[in-house]
Amino acid sequence: MMKNVLIAYGTTNGSTAEIAEFVAEVLRGDGLRAEALPARSVSGVASYDAVVVGGGLYAGRWHKDARRFVRHHRKALSERPLWLFSSGPLDPSASERDLPPVPGVKKAMTGLDATDHVTFGGCLKEGAKGWVAWMIIRNGKGGDFRDFERIEAWAARIGRELRS
Repeated sequence: MMKNVLIAYGTTNGSTAEIAEFVAEVLRGDGLRAEALPARSVSGVASYDAVVVGGGLYAGRWHKDARRFVRHHRKALSERPLWLFSSGPLDPSASERDLPPVPGVKKAMTGLDATDHVTFGGCLKEGAKGWVAWMIIRNGKGGDFRDFERIEAWAARIGRELRS
């Protein structure tokens, strides 16, 4: 039977959404049904066999939509395989070493017995919303630090685990 996987995400400027869509694409390539949806638009997870939740990192916190999604669906999430990811460092650190989850994500991982968490580099480009984003870009600290080869390898591991 084909497994149905939800990739729910919280994003402000679209970078985390692009990661979620890429994860869904990799899982579909592995023969799974996968869809990436904004966390705020998901009313339930009962129709999914597994869930991946991703959130952008802002000032050391996971995106509010990812936090709310995990809180709201905690019972259902605890009953199925769950993976978490964060995106955010605006430097190559996430590709150079494993970064620990921020405290709120660590708490969710433990409380929901999540299978895995990974932090990917973030992306902040010209036109991003918000005063802080504008200041970061203005100071030359923006850019795209996402490592799609690493994201692909992580998503492929999820696919293997779900097929076995």
